Amino acid sequence: MSKRKSSKYKLDRRMGENIWGRPKSSVNRRSYGPGQHGQRRKSKVSDFGIQLRAKQKLKGYYGDVTEKQFKSTYQEAARIKGDTGQNLIGLLERRLDMIVYRAKFAPTIFSARQIVSHGHILVNGVKCNIASRRVAPGDVISLGTKAKDMALIIEAQTLPERDIPEYVAPDGTDKATFVRVPTLDEVPYPVKMEPNLVVEFYSR
Repeated sequence: MSKRKSSKYKLDRRMGENIWGRPKSSVNRRSYGPGQHGQRRKSKVSDFGIQLRAKQKLKGYYGDVTEKQFKSTYQEAARIKGDTGQNLIGLLERRLDMIVYRAKFAPTIFSARQIVSHGHILVNGVKCNIASRRVAPGDVISLGTKAKDMALIIEAQTLPERDIPEYVAPDGTDKATFVRVPTLDEVPYPVKMEPNLVVEFYSR
C-alpha cells in the first residue's frame, strides 16, 4: 500500500481546485498554490504541462496511487476495446477502496484504503485487505463486525457533501453491491476530470 507522506490538501492547492469536494479543503480559503512562491504570476502552460496536470489530478483523486500502479492501469485500459479514457475510468472505479468510498463507508479515499488494509471489508463474505483489488459487477461489499461501530464509518454515512452513485446499490448501512462499470458521465467528480489528456500524456 502506498503511504502519503504529505498533506492531501496540498494537492488541492497545487491544482487550485477542491478535488474531493470537501469543506475542509484549504482551496476554500486560499486558491493559490502552497509554499512561498504560491502566489506568483502563472506563466503560460505547455501542452505537456496541461496533460501532466490532468494526470496528477486524476491520480491524486484516487488516493494518490503510485505512478507504477497508475501507468499499469492505463496500459490495461489501452488493451481493452473501446475508448481508452473511458476504460481507464472504469478500471479505477472498480478498485475496492473506491467502492468503499463510493458506498460512504469512509469519509475520504485515504481512510477507505486504510479500512480495507486493516481487514474491515468483506467481498462476497470473504475478508479482503487489498485496496487495489478489482471488483466485478455483482460483487457484494460489506463491513466487518467491528467496523459497523467505528466512529469514522458512522461519520462517513452522515456526510451531506456527496451521494452514493447509481452504479453502487446500498443494502442497509453495512452492505453495498457494485452494479456495473460506470461511464465517465456517471462518476460524481467534484471537479472536471479529463482522461483524454491522460491518454495523450502516456501515448506521447
